[in-house]
Amino acid sequence: MCGRYTLRNTPDELTERFALSKLLFEVTPRYNIAPTQTVAAVVANGGRCLVGYRWGLVPFWAKDTKIGSQLINARAETLAQKPAFRRPFSRQRCLIPADGFYEWKKEGTLRQPIYYRLRDGRLFAFAGLWDEWNDPSGPRLRTVAIITVAANSLLAPVHDRMPAILRPEAEGRWLDVSLSAPQELLDLLKPFPSEEMMALPVTRRVNTPAFDDPLCVQPL
Repeated sequence: MCGRYTLRNTPDELTERFALSKLLFEVTPRYNIAPTQTVAAVVANGGRCLVGYRWGLVPFWAKDTKIGSQLINARAETLAQKPAFRRPFSRQRCLIPADGFYEWKKEGTLRQPIYYRLRDGRLFAFAGLWDEWNDPSGPRLRTVAIITVAANSLLAPVHDRMPAILRPEAEGRWLDVSLSAPQELLDLLKPFPSEEMMALPVTRRVNTPAFDDPLCVQPL
């Protein structure tokens, strides 16, 4: 799964990396992004736009927003079948910029956080889905889920799932609304190569979402 991640890049870096035409969300360095928070997402809307959507997908048909806390991730294998993800998978796909993510390794009664990033430290994108929920008593709510795939050999000893990291050359196809054939899209969702990633045990400070500072990613 993917339950916490980081995005420490500047607006200029995001604009260059994702060829953004509009920035509709103000980004600041984040070291411990958690579910239910507003996160940066890239959507195709007459050009690529950076927007802020809440993490935890609330389907358009939901009775209330509580379901969002259960839908922070979406398994790639069942995107075309699950009612919550079927429509977003077809036409409401997004990129979720990140530069690393956390997973937890069980060590006796403790859970040791491990920080995973690309070896060269570069910015990348998770494959994501978004949906819009109409609040009868308030504004529309747009939310996202991060897609997961089977873990690669680096993550497998810790967890059997990992976020779907897209290759840069696949990002345009993922955002292309004219592309809707399930298998073509699923072919873009693969475990990222282990040899291009690294794992760093970090402080348990990251276990608490209230802590969001550089100490969270400091290696032990």
